[in-house]
Amino acid sequence: MPREPHRRGVKGSRSSTKEKRKRGISKEQICVLCAIDRVGNIVTELICKGRMKHTDLERLFTGRIEDNSTLCTDSHKSYIKFAKNLDVELQQIKRGKHKEGIYHIQHINAFHSKLKEWMYGFHSVSTKYLTNYMYWFKWLQLFNTQKDTEKSKYLLVQSHTSHSDTKLKDFKIREAIYI
Repeated sequence: MPREPHRRGVKGSRSSTKEKRKRGISKEQICVLCAIDRVGNIVTELICKGRMKHTDLERLFTGRIEDNSTLCTDSHKSYIKFAKNLDVELQQIKRGKHKEGIYHIQHINAFHSKLKEWMYGFHSVSTKYLTNYMYWFKWLQLFNTQKDTEKSKYLLVQSHTSHSDTKLKDFKIREAIYI
């Protein structure tokens, strides 16, 4: 991050750190995009700092959305140009509503609620580790109906097959991962 870290606690306890000063969405915050399809596939990725733009959406979803798909979103204006550029049908739900006809955003709102509740238990997370927490939560959601013994088996197999050459020192020095 090109800014000093935000610290919780008493003012002046660390003079070199900076408190969050801006309300709402700003460059001091990280944008995490979440998407769920009808089959249950989950996408949860860090895409930018501050407000997302259609270019950020294109970078994330290019190659991930099939032709003739329908994208159901909230009323954010960047989805309009994104849908036009990818030639995807767009169904936007108006602000303050959650459903229009057969289209709704209730699944993604429930996902956001679970994610926020789960992240609250960590009392804030460093930006460079946020991707790990997103993948962890995604993994928990994908296997939430499995028995604990099955979850343990999947965790053991997946952790050793895809990241067998990763070292702890690599995690400590890395930067935040944006898609």
